[in-house]
Amino acid sequence: MYRDLSHPIETGMTTFPGDPDVSVQPAATVETDGYHVSEIHCGSHAGTHIDAPSHVGFDQSLDVFDLDRFVFDATVVDCTAFGAREAIDSTVLPDDGGDMIVFRTGWDDHWGTSRYLDHPYLSVDCVNRCLDAGWSVGIDTLNPDPTPSANATDAPEGVPAHRALLGEGLLIVENLTNLAGLDRCRLFAVPLSLPEGNGSPVRAFACER
Repeated sequence: MYRDLSHPIETGMTTFPGDPDVSVQPAATVETDGYHVSEIHCGSHAGTHIDAPSHVGFDQSLDVFDLDRFVFDATVVDCTAFGAREAIDSTVLPDDGGDMIVFRTGWDDHWGTSRYLDHPYLSVDCVNRCLDAGWSVGIDTLNPDPTPSANATDAPEGVPAHRALLGEGLLIVENLTNLAGLDRCRLFAVPLSLPEGNGSPVRAFACER
């Protein structure tokens, strides 16, 4: 059985600060035109999405990866003990994580609220363990790095986790949801076919192994 891990794309949904607002509006209706078409406006990192290395200035865009790179042998780790703007350390990581570690913080419960910006993030030692093991990263927050917010008083600057992981050709899937109860799974996060895409919304889903 497959489990949907994606937030729906809808008008006014949460976005990273400064990213384009999301709008889904009727462009044609059955009543007026005889058919229904929606106009969708969003950024390439809207909703549940995947980041390419080119997102932070490296050469690889999404279209250079074979499709099988978007199907992951993933391990979900419980990080719900970590609080707002707290660094997740490497003690949560297993010895064998497949090819992706998915960090379940529970912060998807705050989706659509201002608190969603104040999620936990990955510490340097946690990122380094992922690098050493060759693990891509999935997370149920906006960001494996701290997200700017009014409460960001002492967070690291920039996007060091992004730069470290993407710089090694690993991939990042953000804004996952519905991870409770998942452990080892096969996770699918296939992007749209965007030439030179720096990121793309995905319909992420998983089946337990």
